[in-house]
Amino acid sequence: MKTSIKLSRMAISPIHAPLLPITLLFLLSPIITHSNDLHSELIHLRSKSLLGLIHLKDNLLQRILSIPSPKPFSSLIFFDARQLHAKSENSIPSVKYEFSLLSSSYLTNNPGNNTHIFFFIIEFEESKSSFEFFDVKSIPHVRLVPVRVDDVKKDCVRMGASGFSMGAVSMKEFVETNANVYVGPIHTRPVIPKKMMMVIGAGFLIWSPYLVKRFVIGNTILQDKYVWMSGSILVYFFSVAGTMFTIIRKAPLFLMDRNDPAGKSIMFYQGAGMQLGAEGFAVGFLYTIVGLLLAFMTHVSVRLKNKGTQNLLMALGLFVSFWAVQKVIYLNNWKTGYGIHPYWPSRWK
Repeated sequence: MKTSIKLSRMAISPIHAPLLPITLLFLLSPIITHSNDLHSELIHLRSKSLLGLIHLKDNLLQRILSIPSPKPFSSLIFFDARQLHAKSENSIPSVKYEFSLLSSSYLTNNPGNNTHIFFFIIEFEESKSSFEFFDVKSIPHVRLVPVRVDDVKKDCVRMGASGFSMGAVSMKEFVETNANVYVGPIHTRPVIPKKMMMVIGAGFLIWSPYLVKRFVIGNTILQDKYVWMSGSILVYFFSVAGTMFTIIRKAPLFLMDRNDPAGKSIMFYQGAGMQLGAEGFAVGFLYTIVGLLLAFMTHVSVRLKNKGTQNLLMALGLFVSFWAVQKVIYLNNWKTGYGIHPYWPSRWK
């Protein structure tokens, strides 16, 4: 009992009080050194990649997770599996491409202060234990390890379906919201390289006299009325089918039912959070039918001399148009859960 009292008095003695910070610094110095060394190593690994992506493995991940909270940086991890790249329903290559755009844009927009977050890609065949540790059961899968992590499995933030909806743009919003890091605008790569554009421009200049001569004579495909008619129908279908939505968000045409042993294709996905390409094409086809029938009734059927035939064709066109619109409303109600009902006023003013 006396020994414990003497030790407590020595602990609060003013003579030994200055030794406390020195002792704590001595105990924490290995952790600080480990953190600084790992930080420098990650910067070096990132410098080897043009896109700023770091190849992650189990041992490097364990070293990152072993740093106590708060960590000096956040980690955004993309879980990849090369053997699944061939399956179009997963769209893993496209999501990986958008992830690389996010990483490269962050480095471009933050040249002097870019160590607050690192972007990693981890491969399933090389790091199966990490996939099991984070309980990754489906991909694409992106996980954020924030600065403050007390419990890795609880505090790490998984990117939901909305994070993949608009590619790198929605990923940027996820990072800026959950990691409190400024990413900046997304810098997309040009579809046609600069050298290829120069070759195309030179070829156009060489052929321009011949093309001008053909255009003046009127012997070009651009002066054919049937080509313009077909093109206008194609543009109309392109717009009402939501094709730009599918291209920009890289939505798959269909999905594979994982619960079906035969691998049944899912063409329509119930839920407003995702739109498949097949859904847009189906609705666009119905709208195109309505547009063509309306054009037929207003420009062709009115020129028929036989009134009976004219009335029959107009009635048939109205019936098919009503059926197509009814199908569109039914699909909208099924997908979103919001009903569309006609409203008839009880009285007119």
